[in-house]
Amino acid sequence: MPGAPIPVGVNLTTIRVTGAWWIEQARRLEAVGFSTAWSWDHFISRGTKKTDPMLECWTLLTAAAVSTERLKVGSFVFNVMNHHPAVLARMVATLADLAPGRVELGIGIGGDPTAQLAYGIEWPEPPERVARLEEAVQVLRLMFTGGPVSFAGRFFTLNDAYAFPVPTPAPRITIGGESPAGARLGARIGDAWTCSGPTFDARYPVFLEALAAAGRRREDVQVLVALDVDRAEPERDPLLADLAGSAASWAERGADELVLHWVRPPELEMVIAAGERAELRG
Repeated sequence: MPGAPIPVGVNLTTIRVTGAWWIEQARRLEAVGFSTAWSWDHFISRGTKKTDPMLECWTLLTAAAVSTERLKVGSFVFNVMNHHPAVLARMVATLADLAPGRVELGIGIGGDPTAQLAYGIEWPEPPERVARLEEAVQVLRLMFTGGPVSFAGRFFTLNDAYAFPVPTPAPRITIGGESPAGARLGARIGDAWTCSGPTFDARYPVFLEALAAAGRRREDVQVLVALDVDRAEPERDPLLADLAGSAASWAERGADELVLHWVRPPELEMVIAAGERAELRG
């Protein structure tokens, strides 16, 4: 079968780049046929230099969405601690109003507390962040109906909350989860679940088992696999040498979509060239 059989997106770096650079690369990804431009959700660089510029996820995605026509934009992945889910729902719905059907919401419990501790944002232990994530997804879906929404949870409370315009269609909610618990959570509450390539073979059976336990069908929850590009020698990376073949191989293993993860300027030209050869399905 010629071409890539499943969509391939790119998670572009947001560290030490300008907004203008990011938007221009989003346009290039669209032209080649990549499905989605994904953005990390961090406020402060995770590197040793905290003064490195770090672009904010949702502002950046909005600018990219209005600068493209077909490309999807999404968070990969949003940290559940960074915004109240009702506020996040309003942000996402406004972006969806600007780019209907082109907004993706990846969300997880977060793994690096640097910015949260610096900004005075709560950072509870993982079990509580998991519980917050599950409740936040409930709030997001309720808010995507337009309301009025009343909700009394452990962490969030809404009283006759209205949320218009209603995003149509509602953005896909992808649960980021590398651990067995994350795979089970994605199966239980996600429209999609994502994990990295190295953990996929161990986590996919857990995901399938959790789907069955929740009474959900495999075709109802999509699987996104994140793959790292060889940063040392991208020109020799087998993934990029035959991106269509790699996509076909991952599709056979169970993936519905690929994300080339954390692509920086030095690797980008190789990624663009790989997309041109792959005859991508955007």
